[in-house]
Amino acid sequence: MTEAATREAVGSAFSLPAMHRARDLSRYAVECIGASIEPGMTAADASELALRVLADLSAERSWHPVIVRFGEDTLRVFREPPSPSSVLAKNDIYFVDIGPVWDGHEGDAGDTFVVGGDPDMLACASAVRTLWNDVREAWRHGASGRELYAWAARQARASGWTLNLDIRGHRVSDFPHAIHHGGKLGDFDGSPQAGLWVLEMQIAHPERPFGAFFEELLSTDERSP
Repeated sequence: MTEAATREAVGSAFSLPAMHRARDLSRYAVECIGASIEPGMTAADASELALRVLADLSAERSWHPVIVRFGEDTLRVFREPPSPSSVLAKNDIYFVDIGPVWDGHEGDAGDTFVVGGDPDMLACASAVRTLWNDVREAWRHGASGRELYAWAARQARASGWTLNLDIRGHRVSDFPHAIHHGGKLGDFDGSPQAGLWVLEMQIAHPERPFGAFFEELLSTDERSP
């Protein structure tokens, strides 16, 4: 079996339509959670809210913990805990990252939101979605995973942002995640197969201490953040 085939292996229960459904439900859940977070909440408050939303939507479980980042914490990566004093301000930026399981298939979605009217924060939240869309187009033209992130870093820099290359995407499939984990998308030398890889983008403002995050499943059906 080739390296690409090994890294893109799936289980006997795998279904591409089920992956699309998991993507759509995860995206909807992120939108619901993001719209419900309010200034004055702590990251713990927001995480509890997220879990309630997922329970109300009948998510079976989560394959990774709910991640909510406010303000300067939007520069932190997945494994870094939020600051204990993190509270959403009246003019602030924040992102939500969830990994729920639906019908035995792994969803993964993340997006950035802004409260107040800070123009730099609004621009940052918009820029990460634009970058994600642009990188997806490169994927549709056959770029490898490694090429996608090299191109993304150049594109981000040209647009005045800094791409965090510690965040380079990953596999999803039918649960459990550990069985089909195929390493980072940014280390994959093949052209990623649709419905199996999550494209992640995390950027930072070049001068101010905040950033933005967006992720979603790479798929050939038409969707735009």
